[in-house]
Amino acid sequence: MSGLALFTAASVVAAYAGSVTTLVLARGAMGVGEALIMPATLAVIGNVFPRGAERTKAIGIWSAAVCVGTVIGPMVDGWLLSHYWWGPVFLINLPIGIAGLIAAALLVPNSRAPESGRLDPAGALLSVVAVASVLWAVIEGPDRGWTSSAVLAAFAAGALLLAVFVAWQRRVASPMLPLRLFGHRALAAGALLVLLGAFALIGTLFVAVQHFQFVLGHSPGQTGVRLGPAALALLVAGPLAGVLAPRLGMRTVSAVGLALLCASAAVLAATGAADGYGRALVALLLLGVGAGFVITATSDAIVGSLPETDLGVGSATNSAAIQLGAATGVAVMGSLLSDRYRSELDDIPAPVPESLLDSAKESLGTALALVERLPGEAGAAFAEAARHAFVDGMGPAMFAGAGVTAAGVLLALLLAPSRGANPTASTRPKDPS
Repeated sequence: MSGLALFTAASVVAAYAGSVTTLVLARGAMGVGEALIMPATLAVIGNVFPRGAERTKAIGIWSAAVCVGTVIGPMVDGWLLSHYWWGPVFLINLPIGIAGLIAAALLVPNSRAPESGRLDPAGALLSVVAVASVLWAVIEGPDRGWTSSAVLAAFAAGALLLAVFVAWQRRVASPMLPLRLFGHRALAAGALLVLLGAFALIGTLFVAVQHFQFVLGHSPGQTGVRLGPAALALLVAGPLAGVLAPRLGMRTVSAVGLALLCASAAVLAATGAADGYGRALVALLLLGVGAGFVITATSDAIVGSLPETDLGVGSATNSAAIQLGAATGVAVMGSLLSDRYRSELDDIPAPVPESLLDSAKESLGTALALVERLPGEAGAAFAEAARHAFVDGMGPAMFAGAGVTAAGVLLALLLAPSRGANPTASTRPKDPS
């Protein structure tokens, strides 16, 4: 409920932000609120439903809600942007937040671990700075150069801080992320696989939205409608995976889901500038079913592998893996797309003023907004060339998603517990005594 209150209040601040700084700070506060909400929702499910088929079905519904919300958000926002100013994109969270607070107060049972450890601010700070350093390097690589001193230093700092974080978690009395949890095979495999699934899901949506708007020429509202099939596929796949997981096991369901995500990325990787919505529709359906399978199977495995006293931190680990995968997917796939897009613009044969070309390299949307400065047919030719450059950039970005999820299929087959395996089994060797 604290998370809902913070998220809702920060949304109102964001809606009326008068500067980019205020907007960014409000978005950061929304992120903190979301981080308080998500682990609690999964932990409550683990507390209410005993381990078994009923819990798996409940987590299937939970994962469907998470995934559908991820897709419906851009759909609704697109419609709002087509009819109103940008503020309602955030103001819509106000009635949703109030309804959520009322529902939580009336319907959600309270639960608390019998023993709760102290906070670990040093561990939290180390983890945030380590991840931020790596993501900054990935995002800035295309602009500054992958071998520039700043980018290399950021990569090195991220790796060093991650090592320090692990060492700190080993020695501190109340670690933010108890490393002993990764002795549970289902949790360790589940966290890795859901990270890879979120990498592909959010990274693909990030690219697809831009493709629909700037290449295919759809408005924000039309783009949102065209994301609908992914939401419907997720709505069906999440509960379906909740039914299949107890019968087939986490290994099979998550491997199938990752294979579908791989196929989705491969379809988009082969997209040409002349291809319409039909190819993207196939990719969206594969994306929705694959994501629903992966997130349901892995989330159930993570929650099912832990005793009730560890449900909170286990749920937080699951949420952190999803968020880290999403952020990494956008950073990596976006950077690969941007890198190819910029290099393709450099090779445009038509004469374009250098100042305009430099601005156009920021994004395809910027390029299309600048074409009016070019006379006659030169503007249309440059716009077409920019669209071709973007589609060419989709190739390496989507192949990265396909490669990551293909590796995930292999890891699922090798690491995930088989059907009938003890969900609380540990990867650590048993004490011979």
